[in-house]
Amino acid sequence: MKVRAFGSTGVRVSPLCLGAMMFGKWGNPDHEDSVRIIHRALDAGVNFIDTADVYSYGESEEIVGKALADGRRERVVLATKVHAPMGEDPNQVGNSRRWIMQEVEASLRRLKTDWIDLYQIHRPAHNTDIEETLGALDDLVRQGKVRYIGSSTFPPSQIVEAQWAARDRRTARFVCEQPPYSLLTRGIEADVLPTCQRHKLAVIPWSPLAGGWLSGKWRKGSTPQSTRAARLPARYDLSLPANQKKLEVTEGLARLAEEAGMSLIHLAVAFVIRHPAVTSAIIGPRTMEQLESQLGAAEVQLSDDLLDRIVALVPPGQNVNVADSGWENPALTAKARRR
Repeated sequence: MKVRAFGSTGVRVSPLCLGAMMFGKWGNPDHEDSVRIIHRALDAGVNFIDTADVYSYGESEEIVGKALADGRRERVVLATKVHAPMGEDPNQVGNSRRWIMQEVEASLRRLKTDWIDLYQIHRPAHNTDIEETLGALDDLVRQGKVRYIGSSTFPPSQIVEAQWAARDRRTARFVCEQPPYSLLTRGIEADVLPTCQRHKLAVIPWSPLAGGWLSGKWRKGSTPQSTRAARLPARYDLSLPANQKKLEVTEGLARLAEEAGMSLIHLAVAFVIRHPAVTSAIIGPRTMEQLESQLGAAEVQLSDDLLDRIVALVPPGQNVNVADSGWENPALTAKARRR
């Protein structure tokens, strides 16, 4: 698997990044099986793993730590994240110095490592100054506990603000952004991706299969039984017009893939990593079968004609369903509109 430049850091990573969200009680509770999946990905040429403290509330990090404890750690670019609630304590959440300095130690213990290659802020925090966050992360870089820092699902204005704040305060800067990007969620093409290119940031999109919509299982007349409709109705409830539209587009994309002689999974992942701003797409298998179905996408070439036909279904810079943006701007909530 050919490697790519990770922004302007000099680090090289595979075009597929193994996402570990589904390892643990959220997905695959079998630790040994999860370790086998991780090892298979590494043996196939993947050298980049992404997890987060909140994934199965630490269990995912523990599984990744077990998988790398056999001597593979040195060859892996290891990324994790902080921000989401990890308990009922009101200070066990967010982007404050207090929480970052506490939680990085827990992640290091769970991952069984002395350093994290990429430590990311999982979401923006409107109640925390970016200077507060960058100051804490800079200290971790200087201490050698973290090599690089990044953001996830930040809007363009906050990506730029973080770059300027780092320059002004002379701290470590974000070198990477992790946004949602897929054939169904092309919104970041309008501003996030150009912003990242201007600031020479690596881009590692999450959910290239659009939360399972592009797995090949969501087809007209054969939609899968899923608990997601109850948990995330805005994204999965087929009684909603936005999701009916998403199903219609998904059906059209599936037909394009069939006509091109490839799986919808390969079409979806290849589309994401083909964008010149994208460094590596995060794939998140739960089973070995799912991993095998995605590994070959790195070698798939998409013709200009096929790309034109995709544009006819999903115009550039648009999300089929706005609920798939991954982040709700607090300035647009009902609470923000009330005095």
